[in-house]
Amino acid sequence: MGRHALRRLLQMIPVFLGTTFLIFFMVYALGDPVAALFGDKAPDPATAARIREELYLDEPLWRQYVHYMGQVFSGHFGTAFDGRPVTELMADAFPVTLRLTLVAVLFETVLGLTLGVATGLRRGRALDTSVLLLTLVVVSVPTFVSGSVLQYLIGVKWGWTTPSVAPEAPLGQLLLPGVVLGLVSLAYTTRLTRTSLVENARADYVRTAVAKGLPRRRVIVRHLLRNSLIPVVTFLGTDIGALMGGAIVTERIFNIHGVGYQLYQGILRQNSPTVVGFVTILVIVFLLANLLVDLLYAVLDPRIRYA
Repeated sequence: MGRHALRRLLQMIPVFLGTTFLIFFMVYALGDPVAALFGDKAPDPATAARIREELYLDEPLWRQYVHYMGQVFSGHFGTAFDGRPVTELMADAFPVTLRLTLVAVLFETVLGLTLGVATGLRRGRALDTSVLLLTLVVVSVPTFVSGSVLQYLIGVKWGWTTPSVAPEAPLGQLLLPGVVLGLVSLAYTTRLTRTSLVENARADYVRTAVAKGLPRRRVIVRHLLRNSLIPVVTFLGTDIGALMGGAIVTERIFNIHGVGYQLYQGILRQNSPTVVGFVTILVIVFLLANLLVDLLYAVLDPRIRYA
């Protein structure tokens, strides 16, 4: 197990370097941070040259990247155009988005697995048809529509919660945004769990377990469900990073000052240090989530750790 984890960690290094270089290239090579800093006003050539030298922008792109990564490994992600260190923005934004993502992941995991197992074991019945139809509707409705509707109904009309989240973002106020954020993922988790269960229910090892006279509960939990969870774990692992990076719409609807809000503001104002810094951390989150998925693979199927 240790060798398996070490091998996956070593594979993460080139992926991290390649991904961060592409992000750095797209932000700095395809835009002009100095021009964005001055907005519509044209900067004085001497002032622009001085700023480029201070920001290390007068060097070739690969040297800029090496310099930036050196700062990253020392814990410095640059300074935003408003003068605040990017690390301060991260310290304010990431805890909020982590709590929001935790609510969404728990919502989609618990309810998605429950509905997926219930429908997979009752294929073709009324419950199966109803849940499939409901998940299809959820997938078809954009997040900004479902979020706005739920915000109006639950937060404004019925008054069960606040329609917007306070700056400190208490966990209680993040329940509704978390549900909105995890709705589409809930539908995919439910359908994926159901499909995997239906496919594995016809497998030879399940028929053998039934023929041996094993109790139905043991056949389902130990044999059927354990093998059916592998594709579901893959989706949930990659979805953690996707939820954190894709929370822009949800955070805008509920006025949450998290990662999505900072990325939106950074892109809108062409604040390159903020965008690159936040996306770099999201890359690390994606990689760690995939590492966790690989380790769970080895737990669910011991053959993988020896492959």
